[in-house]
Amino acid sequence: MAASIALFTRDLRMRDNPALTAAHREGTEVVPLFVVDEAILSRTGAPNRLRFLRAALTELDTELRSRGGRLIVRHGRVVDEVERVAAEVGARTVHIAEDVSRYSRDRENALWERLSAGGRRLRTHAASITAVDPAEVKPDTGRGHYAVFTPYFRRWLETPMRAPLPAPDALAVPDIASDPIPDPADLCDQPGSPELRVGGEITGRELLAHWLSGPVERYADSKDLLAAEGTSGLSPYLHFGCLSAAEVVYRTDASTPGGHAFVRQVAWRDFHHQVLADRTEVAHADYRSESRTWLDDRTGLEAWRAGRTGYPVVDAAMRQLLAQGWMPGRARLIVASFLSKTLRVDWREGAAHFERWLVDADLANNRLNWQWAAGTGTDTRSSRVLNPLLQSERYDPDGDYVRRWLPELADLPGGEVHRPWRAGVPASVYPAPIVEFRGM
Repeated sequence: MAASIALFTRDLRMRDNPALTAAHREGTEVVPLFVVDEAILSRTGAPNRLRFLRAALTELDTELRSRGGRLIVRHGRVVDEVERVAAEVGARTVHIAEDVSRYSRDRENALWERLSAGGRRLRTHAASITAVDPAEVKPDTGRGHYAVFTPYFRRWLETPMRAPLPAPDALAVPDIASDPIPDPADLCDQPGSPELRVGGEITGRELLAHWLSGPVERYADSKDLLAAEGTSGLSPYLHFGCLSAAEVVYRTDASTPGGHAFVRQVAWRDFHHQVLADRTEVAHADYRSESRTWLDDRTGLEAWRAGRTGYPVVDAAMRQLLAQGWMPGRARLIVASFLSKTLRVDWREGAAHFERWLVDADLANNRLNWQWAAGTGTDTRSSRVLNPLLQSERYDPDGDYVRRWLPELADLPGGEVHRPWRAGVPASVYPAPIVEFRGM
């Protein structure tokens, strides 16, 4: 039998990888291929994700080498490089994880056409990037997606999921050339976050094991407490596919309050992927066609980006984003509501800023969460506005989160840190609020 190609995209792992498993079963030799996609790099200014990508590729190569294989890296247009490698090794089949964005679908179609013209096949593998195939959880109405999460989640919980696939015991890789794993500095000249944490499958599995060993049991109670660090930190590993969403769900005990709440967040991720799969345009266009007037408030937008709005919980979250390339889910909701509902700045501006900095900036999750917060998405209460003062009192009652990220306010005790204007903090130390809220 000829060699098969496993084309890695957002599934940078060996374990529970349907595309790699199928390629290994099919061919006497396997080419584990990653193409540094020029089409994506030409429009991506995301140094944090590029740094994480390098770490993920490095750990994937380590895992492959431990089984006698190695990662083959090429640079260029994906279709061209896949065709070139297929010709070099005589591969008849290319395996790839099925994805939902318009670009991913266009890539699959282009690969299918090019490979078919040369007498080769493309095989796509569903439920590789999500826990459940987006096509499997459809409403009875005949629509292509659920418009509301709660009924989706009920059906999602009832949907059978596969047991995790083991990694191949050994791999034989043809003797072909490979480019080095790219250095992020060669791909993007923009600075990244100084406290960014990176990893890959090896690191991700260690984090998952730790999370499931106990911390997940506290998740239901601590996930929204900003200072508690009560979330798993696994989102970047899911975004890059260093961990399988299906395996994460399989290994989590959803019968406990913490496990159920955690699995529910994985289901939100699948929900957004299903919406995007059915309506790819919502990555850029409003899901709801309600008429909204956005303000061109460049001053407010820049204050929000820099963490200088005068609202400590908003500013703390935005500074954490700059420092770490990450922030908790509750913080994301607070700052998104502030920008889109309070400042009335177009949610696309916020989504773009998140994609510049967030290491886990998944297209489906990021864009549809922003639309949820802005009232243009799937939220059934589209007029909801999150008051940052009430949010900080509820989710950072002692002010520990704010003091960590706003050292200029570190001397204010307890909850007083949320209203520095009452404590007489001068604008030269910390800015006055740029808008007014009830409860000031």
